[in-house]
Amino acid sequence: MLRLALAILAIGTLSAAAPASAQTYDPSYPVCLHVYGRVSYYECRYTSLPQCAASASGRAAQCLVNPYFADAYEEPRRYRRHRRVY
Repeated sequence: MLRLALAILAIGTLSAAAPASAQTYDPSYPVCLHVYGRVSYYECRYTSLPQCAASASGRAAQCLVNPYFADAYEEPRRYRRHRRVY
């Protein structure tokens, strides 16, 4: 009886686990459009703010800078100068 109760408890725990949610921002593009309405959503497929603003014109929407843009935090490359050995 104890094994049956533990099995039911384990199955209930695993089935009640929440599914993983999808990432809101696409890290491939630097600008996202947040569209408001009955269902709010993000469209991250713009390369500049003016491009996004043209798409948002006349809609309940707002352009945002993507905080998860893949190249946003890349440090500039520094070139090392090698000393000549004579």
